[in-house]
Amino acid sequence: MTDEKIIRELYETLENRRDHPIDSYTSNIMKNSSKTAEDKILEKIGEETAEVLIASKNQDNLIHESTDLIFHILLLLVYKEITLDELLDEFQTRMK
Repeated sequence: MTDEKIIRELYETLENRRDHPIDSYTSNIMKNSSKTAEDKILEKIGEETAEVLIASKNQDNLIHESTDLIFHILLLLVYKEITLDELLDEFQTRMK
């Protein structure tokens, strides 16, 4: 599977969990509860960002922690209904 296909498949899964919730971490974090879904996602991004910084400084688990951070950033974009193509288009404009 190519890199873009992996990201696209993940993105589609996140969109599906947003639109058709099941009993999963991803569906549950996108539901409002005692905290809004957006607040829960932003807290996770903050937590994962700190873990990436620590992993980088300690030269330990950087790939794992970076994957967690990227996952939660993609989750936020899906929650905010930003399409993967919009994200990829933005990357494309920065390649010029």
